[in-house]
Amino acid sequence: MTLAAQYSNRELVPDHPQIIAGWHSDAQAFRARAKADVDLSYGAGPRNRFDLFHPRADKGGPLVVFIHGGYWRSFDKSVFSHMAAGAVAHGLTVAVPSYSLCPEVQVHDIIDELRQFCLEARRLTGRKLLVCGHSAGGHLAACMAATDWSLLGAPPDLIQAGLSISGLFDLRPLLATPLNDDIRLTASSALAASPLSWPVPRSLPFHSWVGALESREFIRQSETLSAAWTGLGLDAPHVEVAGKNHFTVPDGLSDPKSAMTRQIVALAGY
Repeated sequence: MTLAAQYSNRELVPDHPQIIAGWHSDAQAFRARAKADVDLSYGAGPRNRFDLFHPRADKGGPLVVFIHGGYWRSFDKSVFSHMAAGAVAHGLTVAVPSYSLCPEVQVHDIIDELRQFCLEARRLTGRKLLVCGHSAGGHLAACMAATDWSLLGAPPDLIQAGLSISGLFDLRPLLATPLNDDIRLTASSALAASPLSWPVPRSLPFHSWVGALESREFIRQSETLSAAWTGLGLDAPHVEVAGKNHFTVPDGLSDPKSAMTRQIVALAGY
């Protein structure tokens, strides 16, 4: 299988249209019943908005953040509201942000927007953050975990923990794929936007989950980050979820009883 094919998740999962349609309907149904503050602003851009989902009985603890994927070029927060359902059922508050998309902006701009979001979420809630995300959102979660927040005037331990689902941590392979027509990475910008190449300013738990049915490249990305960050002293295990592909693996976050949700709850300290 070519490198381009290994990063073409839609071609690898023929029934992805039905799965994505399910995301839309499940997200809408969850929003209809959830206790939420919606379309809160964290910046000047039209997509600098986030939704905040509240549990019926708040345990306190960190704010769980879910960052959506779509190769930095598609989707928004409204498609993934239901990813808050598992953590909310366990008494945790969950934020789901949108962000600007390629090709209108570049990946480094999106990283900066998510940092801005994290700072605003801290200001609004007074809580540390537990960042998680799927695909490109997994990349952004790792970027938040590896940010030196003291340089931005925030507590160094702003990020309490993280969990990536099917994340991308070394963006250089994307240079050889048609995806780069929209993402517009260069050799230097791909390296600069790859959290695998960053120093990690402090030790924190960061777990890398991936579907066992995903391409070898996606599994390798998670394995590589796990090995590198474990070597830097982090609690950074790699987990493969049996029977799940790129589009079905994040569904664990919507299920209060799933192993993925139980891991989020454990990382939150409960």
